[in-house]
Amino acid sequence: MASNEDNVFDYLKKELRDKMNEYADHISGGGCKDYSNYTKLCGIIEGLAIAEREILDLKARFESE
Repeated sequence: MASNEDNVFDYLKKELRDKMNEYADHISGGGCKDYSNYTKLCGIIEGLAIAEREILDLKARFESE
């Protein structure tokens, strides 16, 4: 796989992971104002994790070609 493609996958993975960590830090630091806000942020983290997994799978498919 070309270096530019690696850079794109790695960039996206890092950005998603950074966002997940920000939300997790917010939650663990007591930043949620109520249970509704907590569940919303948990859903966002789950969505980001799913997106990260899709990027990793796509990268693996490109590398195996």
